[in-house]
Amino acid sequence: MFTGIIEELGEVVSIEEIGNSSRIRLRGPVVCQDTRHGDSIAVNGVCLTVVDSPEQLAAGTAEFSADVMAETLHRSSLGELAPGSRVNLERAMALGARLGGHLVQGHVDATGTLVGREPGERDAAGELRWEVLRFSLPAAISRYLVEKGSITVDGVSLTVVEAARDSFTVSLIPATLALTTLGTKAVGESVNLEVDVLAKYVERLLDSRALPSTTAGEAQ
Repeated sequence: MFTGIIEELGEVVSIEEIGNSSRIRLRGPVVCQDTRHGDSIAVNGVCLTVVDSPEQLAAGTAEFSADVMAETLHRSSLGELAPGSRVNLERAMALGARLGGHLVQGHVDATGTLVGREPGERDAAGELRWEVLRFSLPAAISRYLVEKGSITVDGVSLTVVEAARDSFTVSLIPATLALTTLGTKAVGESVNLEVDVLAKYVERLLDSRALPSTTAGEAQ
């Protein structure tokens, strides 16, 4: 489980294609400080497992490798990465740690596209105080979004400003623009989207209440 609070901007070192899957190597000094074999790290919002041996990690290269299966490549934008690409990195949340964002599983529901950027006010030094980004929203997950609700975009926990039928907007503060890939994301580029899992549980519970109950004979 993650929080959607990005720890650092990492970089893709190399990508090795292995049949329908890939092994991706990434550089991230912060997330590699205490990383062990089998740990989970979210890469642009996708939960990946560290596959390096303890000996490799002990070498202190500030790099780690993860295998990306065909299903993940199909359901996320990780297949578009190339050596040199910047990525958002976050280690799995420790039990008892502060939940700064919201509950994020690292399971991408769909991909969207950045369709517009609207700069906000600037301070006396000319720096942006905020910026509004609009992303396309696949119909399959649009029902899970509500204004002021939570959504994860490329691993970043964000608050929905406007929830339309086929798009949504978020307003980014300078820290988010500077410390995540969303600050340099170009219009037309893809992003990974994960909706709030609580909304999906509520929907499932309501659906189950609408189902007819089984009789004693049917239960047997």
